[in-house]
Amino acid sequence: MREQVMLDIRHYSKSYGKNNKAVDDISLQVMSGDIYGFIGHNGAGKSTTIRAVVGVLDFSEGEILIDSHSVKDEPIACKQVTAYIPDNPDLYENLTGLQYLNFIADVFGIDTALRKERITEYAALFEITDALGDPIGSYSHGMKQKVAIISALIHKPKLLVLDEPFVGLDPKATFTLKQIMHSMCQEGTAIFFSTHVLDVAEKLCNKIAIIKHGKIIAAGSMEELTQGHSLEETFLEADQ
Repeated sequence: MREQVMLDIRHYSKSYGKNNKAVDDISLQVMSGDIYGFIGHNGAGKSTTIRAVVGVLDFSEGEILIDSHSVKDEPIACKQVTAYIPDNPDLYENLTGLQYLNFIADVFGIDTALRKERITEYAALFEITDALGDPIGSYSHGMKQKVAIISALIHKPKLLVLDEPFVGLDPKATFTLKQIMHSMCQEGTAIFFSTHVLDVAEKLCNKIAIIKHGKIIAAGSMEELTQGHSLEETFLEADQ
């Protein structure tokens, strides 16, 4: 399988007001098959970058390409191949879990047989099959997170973008999501996700970027950056 650039961030900056530069001239590439970790303290610029990548946040400085399409100029083409799981999923609480998943499947034009197969598979993996007939408003945070994850996987995205995906998940669901991420990457999906849980990033990612005060201070393969040290040691040294 030929490796290709799935996410290409070029000199992206984002300012709030005159003197508050949340993200300052960052560039990185996520290839097909990558699990790319984006790590940094709270307020470092992770969510600001991710929200620009998925088209939630406007920006004027720099360019972001998904599968060679411009996020600014070709937003529909980008969204067709991307899935996004925010850190705090905001779902339609009056719908049942199944109604919501069918709604998302409608948006992406997934045929009836295929959506049923995928919903059945992922609901079983995340152990929420019995709850899919209940209103989302009755779900716990963890159950909402599971529905958001299934909705993101239903169209087999080429690029999966996640913002702190393991927050609120129980240990078994966390393990299941990691397994799914690995299998997706083996099929050529690119994954870009933010986290401040360094041991998760170390075990899961083949590449990482460390962001501090809106600037990338280190980026590359896990082996290049850590050089035999733990990711925690590498992060703390870079953070000096």
